[in-house]
Amino acid sequence: MRYGMTMDHNSVSRISPEIRLLAVDLDDTLLRDDLTISVRNKRALTAAEDTGVTVLLASGRVRQSMLPYARQLGMLDREGYMISGNGTLLTRSDTGEELTCLRLSVDDAVRAYREIDSAGFPVQVYIGDTAYASRRDPWVDEDCRCSGLRKRVVSRYEQFLHSIEVLKLLIPADPHRIPALQQRLRTRLGDRVNLVTSKPHFLEILPPGADKGSALAHLGDMLSVPRENVMAIGDGMNDVGMIQYAGVGVAIRNAVPDVAERADWVTAGTNEEDGVAEAIERFILQSSPVLCGRS
Repeated sequence: MRYGMTMDHNSVSRISPEIRLLAVDLDDTLLRDDLTISVRNKRALTAAEDTGVTVLLASGRVRQSMLPYARQLGMLDREGYMISGNGTLLTRSDTGEELTCLRLSVDDAVRAYREIDSAGFPVQVYIGDTAYASRRDPWVDEDCRCSGLRKRVVSRYEQFLHSIEVLKLLIPADPHRIPALQQRLRTRLGDRVNLVTSKPHFLEILPPGADKGSALAHLGDMLSVPRENVMAIGDGMNDVGMIQYAGVGVAIRNAVPDVAERADWVTAGTNEEDGVAEAIERFILQSSPVLCGRS
């Protein structure tokens, strides 16, 4: 382990780095299962900012779907940052300034769509507050429920892809069918794209180089924050890059096993039990819980 962290995922040595940049995943990490932020988590993030820590929300969600949470945390009124689309877009929360933006080429987007469509799966792209789907499907409805975005089904999808800029493609599907599709796409598309699962039922096709870890590293360099002074908290395979990059990589208790194995520390609490606040209190505030109750 790095920077004074012990090999025990549930304990740390007394020597730990000063955290100056904090990256937090949203779904299944900061957010409870009902898609809300607990009082304790919110107060812990605010307290961290009060000590001078810069907060970064890092999600597979598109920016429009992240904004309500950034607003709740007051990040639209002060300097903060947002990684959206699993690293395709990095923006400043208060000004909306785009710091990095990666897009799929039209050829790669169309080629991927043809493979996915021929396999019988829906495809989605996002523009503003709308998810544009290639076909009607219950899993498309599930994504819109979680993201809070509107749904629109487009009939001539290939033609549609030629008319827009595509940051990523998302395939919502039965999680039991996702691995076979992922392997098929990996074989057919190779390194032309980056494939990642943001949830067991969401497979995402990203531009090469798009990753939360790469975006976090870029922001760290921009803010002159060494990686040993960066902390990242997540739960899913799309969080591995930033957890491994950060000087203190934290997995929430409900994280998938592969993520927990790569983390420096695993929280005792799940996303339902204020695991994010637990990590902030331990590594940043170095105090007892800022709020014991949950709301």
